[in-house]
Amino acid sequence: MTTASMTTGSKGQPNPWPRSFRLLYAAALIDGVGFHIGQLAVPVLAVSLLSASPGEVGLLGALSTAAFLLIGLPAGVWVDRLPRRAVLLTADLTRAALVASVPVAWWAGWLTIPQLYLVVLLTGVGTVFADVAAQSYLPELVGRGRLVAANALMMSTNATVQIAGRGLGGIVVQVLTAPVAIVLDAVTFVVSGVILTRIRAEAPRRRPPRVPGGFVQQLGAGVRHVTGNPLLRPLALSTASINLSMQLTTTLLPVVFLRELGLGAAALGLFLGVGGIGALLGAVTARPLAERIGHGRALWLPGLLVAPLGGLVTLIDTGPMLWVAAVGWLALAWRTGVGNVIGVSLRQGATPDALLGRMNATFRFLLTGALTIGAVLAGVLGQYGGVRTALVVGALANAVTWLPVFCSPLRTLHRPPTVD
Repeated sequence: MTTASMTTGSKGQPNPWPRSFRLLYAAALIDGVGFHIGQLAVPVLAVSLLSASPGEVGLLGALSTAAFLLIGLPAGVWVDRLPRRAVLLTADLTRAALVASVPVAWWAGWLTIPQLYLVVLLTGVGTVFADVAAQSYLPELVGRGRLVAANALMMSTNATVQIAGRGLGGIVVQVLTAPVAIVLDAVTFVVSGVILTRIRAEAPRRRPPRVPGGFVQQLGAGVRHVTGNPLLRPLALSTASINLSMQLTTTLLPVVFLRELGLGAAALGLFLGVGGIGALLGAVTARPLAERIGHGRALWLPGLLVAPLGGLVTLIDTGPMLWVAAVGWLALAWRTGVGNVIGVSLRQGATPDALLGRMNATFRFLLTGALTIGAVLAGVLGQYGGVRTALVVGALANAVTWLPVFCSPLRTLHRPPTVD
């Protein structure tokens, strides 16, 4: 398979990113803005316009990621068999149609909680394919020698988009209502799809590799690659536990802000945007941190350092305590930003091309499955034990998520392995 290699110009400076990667980056940028707007607007719509209970909000959050549990693993086999650009394009256009149905139903007076459930579930199916295909496409477009740099750029941009998207989403919801914000979400999917159509003539033509065995055997090979690898297995366990604990907090934040504290959607968007700032700082500092202390230590040491600060989120209240909680949220997001860059680069570097789709699908199955479980637990805890109980349990769980990496060969890994 032809890849874009890292070469240097006459002055020893790296050549610019290939145009095919820049197009993928632009599509991801637009897509990300809409995603974060919709991620805020949908639960706000459910709480403020459909009077959803904490249990219903929890179920809504769970269904938004349930597709990774339902089809996450087989999606990897399909992505390894199909042109990845076509998968991305189909996912964008399908999600645009699904998301657009929500404001249409609202303005027609037909929107119900069950319809929201169905839309977020089916939109999640599109996200499964989009996420797996994008992470599997990246090594093809930039070459393995530039994976850490490319992932740092993608993750830092995603964090910036998280700040802008959630902040913009909060303002749009506050001023123009949640249905209008969801319209913007649908439009960004369409724009992203249009950008992806331009990759065709620029990217190297990839012929999906012939993989031995049937569908089940191919699926099992991807799972065994992750669960049997001494580097990937602890990484998967640690990251899944991070996702679960963070979801325990984020799922019920709309209930905390809108009902308990009496603050608006704009305040919620700004608070979540603070997390985007933390993720941006993490993505920016990931490479120098890993180069200084090693990739393995960069995966577990930040978790140990921010564990006490995560407890500050449970103290969230109006006045000064809102700022105290924001500091804790910033710290947790910084740790996540570092881990995303280092962890994704390690996964891609340690996986052969023919297994990239199935490796990424296995990780997405585990990581997003953890989000689903976390949302369900948050809904149950919020419904029967109170919203604050869910926040406390999330903080306690987050405090130990670094242990799987610390207790593995990753603990002192200086640089990740690279395979062809």
